[in-house]
Amino acid sequence: MPTLRQLRYLDALARFRHFGTAASHCAITQPALSMQIQDLEKKLGVDLVERRYKDVQLTPVGREVAERAARILADVRDLSEFARLRASPLSGGLRLGVIPSIAPYLLPPLLPLLRERYPALELHIRETQTQALIDELVSGGLDLLLLALPAEHGDVETLPLFEDRFVLAMPPDREMKGSVGASLDFLKDDRLLLLEEGHCLRDQALAFCELRQASNIDTFGASSLSTLVQMVANGLGLTLLPEISVPVETRHGEVRLMRFVEPEPSRVVGLAWRTTSPRRRDFEAVAELILATVPAGRHLAV
Repeated sequence: MPTLRQLRYLDALARFRHFGTAASHCAITQPALSMQIQDLEKKLGVDLVERRYKDVQLTPVGREVAERAARILADVRDLSEFARLRASPLSGGLRLGVIPSIAPYLLPPLLPLLRERYPALELHIRETQTQALIDELVSGGLDLLLLALPAEHGDVETLPLFEDRFVLAMPPDREMKGSVGASLDFLKDDRLLLLEEGHCLRDQALAFCELRQASNIDTFGASSLSTLVQMVANGLGLTLLPEISVPVETRHGEVRLMRFVEPEPSRVVGLAWRTTSPRRRDFEAVAELILATVPAGRHLAV
C-alpha cells in the first residue's frame, strides 16, 4: 500500500515538476525522493512520471494519481484539524486566499482584529485570482477563501457576508450636465477601463454593462485598481470601483465619483471552504470579524 509520505512526495513532484525542487520542499535528498517515487510506482504497478533531462512530466495515469493523492492529503489535514479544534478555535495554521480586488481593502482592518482576538492563530495569506484560489482550495493547498461570490464548485461551500456596491469613477474635469446618478449610457459612450482577463471584477462589470465585446473596452495592462484609478485620473476613460476600495484608491482625490441610479450594481463578498472541512466554526469566527469592518447596513449573513 502507498504511504502518506509517498503521496506527499508525489504531490510535491506534481506541483514543482522537478525532482530537486520537490526534494528541497520535502526536506529530503533528491535520490531519496526518487527512490520513494520508484517504490510508489512498483506498489501501484504503473509508471507515474517521465524522467527527462531538465524536468519531470507526469504520465496521464500519474496526473490522475497525483490528483487523488492531493485529495487524500487534504482529507488527512482536515482530520487533524478536527481533532485540534475540539480543544481550541482558530489556533494553529490557517491558509487564507484572497482576490486582489478585496485584499488591499479588507485585510488592513481585519488582520489586527484577528491578531488581537486569536493570538494563537498562525495566518498565511495567498493573493491571486479567483480560479487559481478555488483550485488550490479544492486540492488542499488553502483552507479558506475571501472572494466575490458565486464560487461554483461541487466540493466548495460558501457563506455570503456583505454587499459591495460599485461606483463610477471619472476624470475630475468630466462634465455631468445636471445628472444626479450614473447610468449605462455613461459607460457605453466613453472608454471603459477594466482589469485584465482572469479578474472576476472584470466579468462582473461587463455583466452589469451588458457588454462582452465592444471597441470601447480597454483591459490592456491593468492588473490592479490602483492602475485603473491613475488612468482615469489622467483622462484615459471611466471605470467601476467597488465601494470597499474607495477610501484607499481615492484618498488623494484624483478622480470624481458618482453613484449609479437604482438598482445599483454590486457584488457579494463572502467566504468559501471545502465541504469536507471540519473548521466551519473557525470560518464563522473569521466571518464575524470581517463583518465588524463593514457597515452593518450591507451585511447579508452571520
